[in-house]
Amino acid sequence: MYSSIPNFITLGRVLSVPVLFWLLLNDQPKVAFFVFLAAGISDAIDGFLAKRFKWTSELGAYLDPMADKLLIVSIYIALAIGHQIPLWLVIAVVSRDILIVLAVLLSWLVDKPFAIKPLTVSKLNTAAQIILATTVLGDNAFALGLGLTREALVWITGISTALSLVAYLQLWVRHVTGIGGEG
Repeated sequence: MYSSIPNFITLGRVLSVPVLFWLLLNDQPKVAFFVFLAAGISDAIDGFLAKRFKWTSELGAYLDPMADKLLIVSIYIALAIGHQIPLWLVIAVVSRDILIVLAVLLSWLVDKPFAIKPLTVSKLNTAAQIILATTVLGDNAFALGLGLTREALVWITGISTALSLVAYLQLWVRHVTGIGGEG
């Protein structure tokens, strides 16, 4: 029974996605910032509960990362629509995720299932994506004057996105071809 508590918290984060998207598109930067902050805190809480009390589930193992991706992708799309981040970055971030999912699906189709394990470069990329989103949302909400910081974070996020994609695709190619002993 208690093991479903983290899943309910995660579902709350999923439900915050359309709210946050609407807030961003309707020029409500302060409320959007606080909804994003609440979503981040909920992610930390559900992760803590799952680990600390062993309230884990197969559903949670899939739902939590999906909620995180939905949140980041929706924020990036809304920020690009509002010309707050460049469209090329959104295309890179979304394309990376789609290509990784397609590689995993293709692996299953050719009967060589490929389990994705978070790589260090991927963890750094996720951190860069979150830091950029937080910076832009905070700057928009409180007029902090972070233009140069935002620009630097856009490039850091873009580069880490490309590096992460290359790293995953290299692993995948080795896996499906059997090169490097992973086949």
